[in-house]
Amino acid sequence: MITVLFLSFIIFLFMGVPVAFSLGLSSLIYLVGSGIPLMVIPQRMFAGINSFTLLCIPGFILAGNLMNRGGISDRIIAFANILVGPIRGGLAQANVVASMVFAGVSGTAVADTASLGSLLIPAMHKEGYDLEFSCAVTASSSCIGPIIPPSMPMIIAGTLTGLSVGKLFLAGAVPGILMGLLMMIVTAVLSARRGYPKGERPSWRKFWHEFYGGIWALMMMVLIFAGILSGWFSPTEAAIVACIYAMFVGLFVYKDLKLRDLPQVLKESAIMSAAIITLVGLANVFAWILASERIPQTIARAMMSLTSNKYVIILLVNIFLLFVGMFMETIAALMTLFPTLLAVLTQVSVDPIQCAMICVLNLIIGLITPPVGICLFVASSIGKIPVNRIVSANLPYLLVCLLVLALVSFIPAVSTWLPSMLM
Repeated sequence: MITVLFLSFIIFLFMGVPVAFSLGLSSLIYLVGSGIPLMVIPQRMFAGINSFTLLCIPGFILAGNLMNRGGISDRIIAFANILVGPIRGGLAQANVVASMVFAGVSGTAVADTASLGSLLIPAMHKEGYDLEFSCAVTASSSCIGPIIPPSMPMIIAGTLTGLSVGKLFLAGAVPGILMGLLMMIVTAVLSARRGYPKGERPSWRKFWHEFYGGIWALMMMVLIFAGILSGWFSPTEAAIVACIYAMFVGLFVYKDLKLRDLPQVLKESAIMSAAIITLVGLANVFAWILASERIPQTIARAMMSLTSNKYVIILLVNIFLLFVGMFMETIAALMTLFPTLLAVLTQVSVDPIQCAMICVLNLIIGLITPPVGICLFVASSIGKIPVNRIVSANLPYLLVCLLVLALVSFIPAVSTWLPSMLM
C-alpha cells in the first residue's frame, strides 16, 4: 500500500490538486486500502496542529498584513532606495535591500515577491531595466524572506522536532544577510555591464524623511530579536507583540491603516493562516503513515549503506532536497521529510540547527527553480512575460543561492555561530 500512497500523491499533484489536499487524499486512499479506521485522520491532524509554537504563524501573518495595509511596502522601498539608489543599478539594489528589510515583516517569499514586485517591477522597467532582469532580481531576493527571521519554515521545523525556534531564527540571520550581500554584488556587476541607470543623490532632508519612514519597519525585526534573546517573550508571544506594534504603527505613525480596514485584514489573515495550518495538519497524517511504515529508517539505512562519509551524505541530502523543492511546496516537504533527514544527518554528526538550515535553504531555492517555482510565476504574472525568460535571467542569482547553501552545508559556523553565542 505504501506504493499506492506515493503514486496517488504524485498523480494528484500532476492533476493540479493543491498540495494539502493531495496529501490528504493520498493518505485517505492508503487508510481505506489498509483497513485502518478513518478516525486516524482527525486525530493525527489535531496532533499536528496542537502546538503552542504554531500560534506564531497566524500572529506573524497578521502582523505582516497590518504593516502592509499600513503602507509598509512603499516606505520600505523608499527607505531602500534612499540608501542605495544613487549607485549604478540603484533601483535593482533597492529591490534586494527592500527584500532584506521586508523579510523581517513577512517571513514568506511569495508575500515578498507579490508585495514588492507589484511596485518595483513596473518601476524598474520604466527606468530602463530589462523586464526579465527586473522579475529575476525580485523573485530571487524574495528567497531571503524565509531565512531572515521571522521565518515560517523555521517555525515548522522547530515544531516538528522540538528544536528551539529562537535558535533557528538566529541561525538564519547570517546566511540571509550573506545571501543579500552577494546578490547586491551580482546586481552591481550586471548593472555596470549593462549600463543600468542610477538615481539622484537625495538631500539630507529627504534622506531623514525616508529614513524615519523606514525605521519603523526595521524596529519590528529588532523588537522580535531583542525580545526572544532577552527572554522577555517566546517566539509565539513575539508574534502577538508584533501584531500590537504593527497596529500601533499603522494607526498612529503612518496613519494609512484605518479602523474600518481591520475586519478585512483579519479576514485575509485568517484565510492565509487556515491554509497553512490545514497543510500542516494533513502533512502530519501523511508523515504518520510514513513513520508507521518505517520509511524514515529505510531511507536512513539506504543512505548510510552507500557511504559513511559525512560530506558525501550532506551532498546527497542537498541533491535530493533540491530535486524535491522543484516540485513540492516548502512546508509540505518539511513536514514529510525533515524528521527523516534530521535523523540521517545527526548520525554523521551534523548539528541539528545546521541540519534545519540545510533543509530550509534547499526547499526555499525550489521557489525559484522550474517547473513549479512559485516566485517565478508570481513575478511572471506581474511582469507579463513568459517564465522561461525569467529563468535564464535568474541564473546568476540562483548560483548565489547555491553558493550560500554550500557554505551552510560544509561550514557549520555559518549557521551555528550566532545561536551558540547568543543563546
